Amino acid sequence: MDWKTFQALLSGVNKYSTAFGRIWLSVVFVFRVMVYVVAAERVWSDDQKDFDCNTKQPGCANVCYDHYFPISHIRLWALQLIFVTCPSFMVMMHVAYRDERERKNAMHGNKDKLYENTGKRHGGLWWTYLLSLFVKTGIEISFLYILHKIYDSFYLPRLVKCEVSPCPNQVDCYIGHPTEKKVFTYFMVGASGLCIVLNVCEIIYLVSKRIAHIAQNTRRKQNTMALNERYSKENSCSNCTLPMSQLEKQPLRFQSPGHLQAPLPTHIRASAPNLHTPFYTTQPPLPD
Repeated sequence: MDWKTFQALLSGVNKYSTAFGRIWLSVVFVFRVMVYVVAAERVWSDDQKDFDCNTKQPGCANVCYDHYFPISHIRLWALQLIFVTCPSFMVMMHVAYRDERERKNAMHGNKDKLYENTGKRHGGLWWTYLLSLFVKTGIEISFLYILHKIYDSFYLPRLVKCEVSPCPNQVDCYIGHPTEKKVFTYFMVGASGLCIVLNVCEIIYLVSKRIAHIAQNTRRKQNTMALNERYSKENSCSNCTLPMSQLEKQPLRFQSPGHLQAPLPTHIRASAPNLHTPFYTTQPPLPD
């Protein structure tokens, strides 16, 4: 399996993920893929050869190994890594679909874009991302349950007793490197549990953020409707009595009979005496 190609494909999902998604991707690569490639594969590489039984009956050791190890840990983990990362490609495919729609829209001469940002998590892409998280969580739990049922609570004993045909009687079989395999099994199970926790946290984060966004938009619409209703009530009656504070600010206007506003005639003006002119200029001087 080419893990470098697998890593390159998953790295493209990183730019469309949240902070929890980036942490999940780091855990998958560092604590699962790297451990699988560097150490776990070598521990289980000679698993069947190291499975020794105290009998020389042909086929007995192979049958006993198949009975206690119906599927190898290493192959089960490989399947788990492949299946658990496949839902992330759903997001990439949805983004590629949006890009293709934008390209076709531009080819038809439309200047208006269909999406502000094809990689932004809104609309259908938000639902696709949320669905991928649920699928990943379900796959992780399913594989942990399978491993738990097959290997009896992830425990690997040093000695197993086999009575399966063609073994002549009950034989003792010994597992190679049982302690080392037990440590890697618990480590991989712990890493899988951590990925489940990260997926659940990301689901809670996305849902709570969406609910907060919807509540904010609803509150904003309610405030806008309240302001519009208040404004319409204030301007619905033209003969409503205004408060004194507003009446003082209203300019005084001449009202002609019939409540029609008419301008004041220009020849009707009040003249005031010129107080700066001396009194004697307007009266004759008194005789001595």
